[in-house]
Amino acid sequence: MPVIESQIDPFSEQFAQNRAAMLVGIEHVRQLEQNLLNKAAEAKAKFDKRGQLLPRERLNLLLDPGAPFLELASLAGYKLHDDKDGSSAGGLIAGIGYVSGVRVLVVANNSAIKGGTISPSGLKKSLRLQQIAMENKLPVITLAESGGANLNYAAEIFIEGARSFANQARMSAMGLPQITVVHGSATAGGAYQPGLSDYVVVVRGKAKLFLAGPPLLKAATGEVATDEELGGAEMHAQTAGTAEYLAENDADGVRLVREIVSLLSWNEQLPWLPEPQWTEPLYPIDELLGLIPDDPKKPYDVREIIARIADASNFLEFKGEFDQQTICGHLKIQGRACGFIGNNGPITPKGASKAAQFIQLCDQSQTPLLFFHNTTGFMVGTESEQQGVIKHGAKMIQAVANARVPKLTIVVGGSYGAGNYAMCGRGLDPRFIFAWPNSRTAVMGGAQAGKVLRIVTEAKQLKDGLVPDPKMLDMLEQVTAQKLDSQSTALYGSASLWDDGLIDPRDTRTLLGYLLDICHEAEVRPLQANSFGVARF
Repeated sequence: MPVIESQIDPFSEQFAQNRAAMLVGIEHVRQLEQNLLNKAAEAKAKFDKRGQLLPRERLNLLLDPGAPFLELASLAGYKLHDDKDGSSAGGLIAGIGYVSGVRVLVVANNSAIKGGTISPSGLKKSLRLQQIAMENKLPVITLAESGGANLNYAAEIFIEGARSFANQARMSAMGLPQITVVHGSATAGGAYQPGLSDYVVVVRGKAKLFLAGPPLLKAATGEVATDEELGGAEMHAQTAGTAEYLAENDADGVRLVREIVSLLSWNEQLPWLPEPQWTEPLYPIDELLGLIPDDPKKPYDVREIIARIADASNFLEFKGEFDQQTICGHLKIQGRACGFIGNNGPITPKGASKAAQFIQLCDQSQTPLLFFHNTTGFMVGTESEQQGVIKHGAKMIQAVANARVPKLTIVVGGSYGAGNYAMCGRGLDPRFIFAWPNSRTAVMGGAQAGKVLRIVTEAKQLKDGLVPDPKMLDMLEQVTAQKLDSQSTALYGSASLWDDGLIDPRDTRTLLGYLLDICHEAEVRPLQANSFGVARF
């Protein structure tokens, strides 16, 4: 396979400037993530007094030591809804890791911050996590302790919240085990989450599961009952039968989960899978930091990224002489074959046609697809329109939407307009989507949006016989540009769940290898499905 020869000078001044700018973005993301940890740690004394572990401590006990753990949507909901200080992450800590040697999706209510209450962002994150579990056939472990829905946003949560319960029922019917440890309160809708799980562990003296707590019960019916009588751990384990296992404390609850997972024979159900073999890229992964220009208007060759993530820097380009704006071709990541689609500029009619054909070929050969975004969108102009950009662009989107193979997306630069759709942005349901800290996603650039609105407004005023006010038009243009620019940043996108997380570019190859392994295992894993899921009687 042809080897990419890099044209980048890693000792140049421009490379150093690019690297420095990227490191600033990475450091900002890491600091925000650290702020979450620091905020939760402030509650440690309170948890210690109650004889409980912090949610992160429970998670650390649960996961296999030294095994990889991919945290998902760590900045979901940042500065949105009730997240005034950027500390809640949707009230959930979640990711894909290993428990007793089994790869699982883990979700922990972050009860150390705002009682783990769920905001609209938290619900959106929860639904995305369930989608990941179902698409990738992952068992789900939940460490539950939550104050339930944030009632300030009840109207935004109530109707869509039913989807999380429907998903749980469907996962059980698919044959995906769901295990929940109830560490503390699980009230009203929160009680149905463990109730819909296949295995429930409750912690003695701490777990509380009821549809209506003592205050609401008294107000509604006049009945007086204690927490323990109404929904304590012993009652659910010994009388109601809601729980299968009674743990003595948080650590014991986690121990029971690990034992349950070890007895599922989950890995034994897989066919024998040979270990992939590969050769590392010829160029250091660290050089990804300096490839992307600090000025987003400056172009760069996406092949330089490929050279640093592809096995042995090998890349067999597809129709390389046909169009140079959309780059397609075959490569391997940690021994797994992939089809690659990246951008060197706008998507032209020829580029869209080439990409659509390439996607269909990869679907035919069951080859996963990688999409690396850096495009201003589809090429505009008379020539492009006459060449059928709408027709060819529609066919590219059609191919992306209907491809049956796993699709993995990394937003490495700009992702604008319908180019975001054609390159398998969030709305086209990639199996996973991550972004670099420098990336931007929007319908168009802020400056262009400001000019468009100015032109439209000025034309309307002239049509109505009014004299346009230059100061008003200037203000309109500036405010529009500022608004779109502020809503196009990588951080805003991640907060809005447009991606599954922001990553350090240096982690891109390792991340893709992990994701491809998850996708491959899902493709070959058999499931023992039934009609309605496992029921408690």
